[in-house]
Amino acid sequence: MTQSSKPIAVITGCSSGFGMWAALEMASRGYTVVATMRDLARAGRLKGEAENAGVAGRIDIRQLDVTRFEELPAKVAGIVSDHGRIDVLINNAGYALGGFAEDIQTHELRAQFETNFYGAVEMTKACLPQFRAQKGGKVIMVSSISGLTGSPLTSSYSASKHALEGWTESARIELRSLNIWLALVEPGAFETDIWERNVKIGAKALSPESLNSDRARKFADFIKFKLPKGDARIVARLISDVADDPKPNLRYLVGKDAVMRYWLQKFIPWKMFEKMVEDRTGIGA
Repeated sequence: MTQSSKPIAVITGCSSGFGMWAALEMASRGYTVVATMRDLARAGRLKGEAENAGVAGRIDIRQLDVTRFEELPAKVAGIVSDHGRIDVLINNAGYALGGFAEDIQTHELRAQFETNFYGAVEMTKACLPQFRAQKGGKVIMVSSISGLTGSPLTSSYSASKHALEGWTESARIELRSLNIWLALVEPGAFETDIWERNVKIGAKALSPESLNSDRARKFADFIKFKLPKGDARIVARLISDVADDPKPNLRYLVGKDAVMRYWLQKFIPWKMFEKMVEDRTGIGA
């Protein structure tokens, strides 16, 4: 493959949602995008959208599973061999695990962390030698407002994003003097597959044996029918703006609900905040 003179962006989780739209947006801005996904059989929508947008020639679609940690250095080396460098890594791959905390089993919680936290960490570490060699690079973590404040039935997802936030804060301070910049994009609710195809429900969460099954169904109805969701392309544009910034900020909240939720839990008493969430989601016992 001919090495590109354009800036190179590597994005994980590009089969749908933020990853797909970010790949299209960044390609439209002149980046050469290496769009990765775990299952190449799901690449059809990205290919179709890229053709329609006239950017298919700028998108290199590759298979990559962020939980296969031992394969990541070789995957990154292959990208560098073909494209010459990596300017931006966007850690977007992830999924939401739903269910009351007491119903989530330990192996389910571990799997949530394997993708949402360890996958992002290991991808970043796999790219760091190249960033050091070329004396610079950016890492954009697609986090969530749930990484700043918890919400019911997403304790596992929220925990994985809280971990990602803390790791990124620390690693950013360690790396900034090397011209390696880490940033967090923290969306609220947007129209992506994370609440549809990419959502996983704990095995016990909706089963009759769970004491929370009725409350879980109320919450599922709230997510499906009552929670307003924004256009995912807004987040894709923000990700691209952060990638364009030579020295990005640490955090970028995006979405009216995310901003409201963040400031509400900052400025009103916690007991009042948690009661508001309980009432709005309908999960009161």
